[in-house]
Formats: sequence, C-alpha cells, structure tokens
Amino acid sequence: MPGLLVLNGGDEFRPGNEPQDRELVAAAGSGAAYVVATAARRQRPELAVATARQWFGSLGLDVQELAVYTRSDANSSELAARAAGAGLIYLTGGDPGLLANTLRASAVWEAMTQAWLNGAALAGSSAGAMALCERTLVMARWPRHEQRRAIPALGLVPRTAVLPHFERMGSRWTIEGGSNQGSDGLTLLGLDERTAAVWNAVGWHAAGAGGVTVIHGGETARFESGGACPGIPAPVAPKSERV
Repeated sequence: MPGLLVLNGGDEFRPGNEPQDRELVAAAGSGAAYVVATAARRQRPELAVATARQWFGSLGLDVQELAVYTRSDANSSELAARAAGAGLIYLTGGDPGLLANTLRASAVWEAMTQAWLNGAALAGSSAGAMALCERTLVMARWPRHEQRRAIPALGLVPRTAVLPHFERMGSRWTIEGGSNQGSDGLTLLGLDERTAAVWNAVGWHAAGAGGVTVIHGGETARFESGGACPGIPAPVAPKSERV
C-alpha cells in the first residue's frame, strides 16, 4: 500500500504544523527519515536541514539529510539506494522549478516513488508540494511574482497544481496561458501556510493552522482543518521518464 502523502502550504517546521507532522511521524516506516532541501539550494539549504532536524526531533523523530542538489546527485546510485529504503521523505520549500527540474526523470525520484509505493510517508512544503503535482507554477515575468506559468513537475498528483501560501499570496497568482479558476483542466489546490492536504488510504483531508481551497472548473470550495477535501485527484505513481 502507498504511504501517507502530505502537501503543505509553506512555513514548514514551525508551530501550527503539528497536526500534519504528527501524522507523518506516526506513518513513517521503519527506514530512515530524510529531509531533502533541493529547492533551497540557492538559499542556504543547511539552515532548512537544521530547522527540519530540530522540529522533527521535538516530535520524537530523528531526521537526516538526503543531499540532492544537482542532476548528478539525483542520478547517484548511492543516494537512490538510500531513498529507496526510506521510511519518510520531506521535500522543503524554495525554488519550485529548480526542484522539479533536478528530480524529474532521475534515479533518486524513481527511488522515492518506489519507497512511497512500499509504504513510506512522503511530504512536500511550498515548492516541495508544488513539485509533487502534475504541474508546478514558476515565475513568468521577473519581478512580477504573481504572474506564473505551468511547467511539468513530478506528476504524483495528476491534473493538479498547488497555490502555496494561499492566504498571503497564492490566491493572487495568475497563470499565463491558463486560468486561476482551474477551467483549463487543472485542479488548483490553495494551501494556507502551516496547513496541508493529507492523503491516506481513505482520501484527502485538511490539517493544520488554516484551510485548504480546491478550485476546479470555476467552482471553489474551502475546507478547514480536520475536514475531508473532496475534489482533489488521488495520487498515482507516474510512469518512468528515464531514458
């Protein structure tokens, strides 16, 4: 059975994230727990790793770094073997395009997917959550942060793109060549900071400090922590893209 999947809206490893992160700790398999700071490569990733270790340590889980920063790292057989045996993998926030482009069609991503299919818990926050979906939304025009374009991501959650930090800025994003109302076939998932959409064998539910907003076909629905989140496609392991 696939493991728990957590898509977090950002501001991870801080108070307010306890509900979803306690679910992750409880669902972690017997293998090692890893934080992957690929998305933060240009933003002092060692700080993200240290914060993750301290945070999860306070929840009773020892977390180590899986250092994947380049395409060479992402195709390392050693790192792929470690990922394949993981009990929990957490992708931090940072640059959503950098994360997707580094991991897509790589040995490490295939190993992460296989670990999840074998029951490991898998999570991403902000850029990490964005990359786990079919599309990730990158900046279309500098410095217009709110103008975004959709590019292929890792594809674990089909027909979906995440709007992170939804209550603070994600709700203002517009998608170049598409729609911020989800009418182009994508389900848009607005995740407030310190809030997650959590998938288990039953379905999706909201957890954390805020709410989850599901936008599709011009319809918008908001779900508060603890409530089910209908309308989000179920995750499916993507087909291998490796050549």
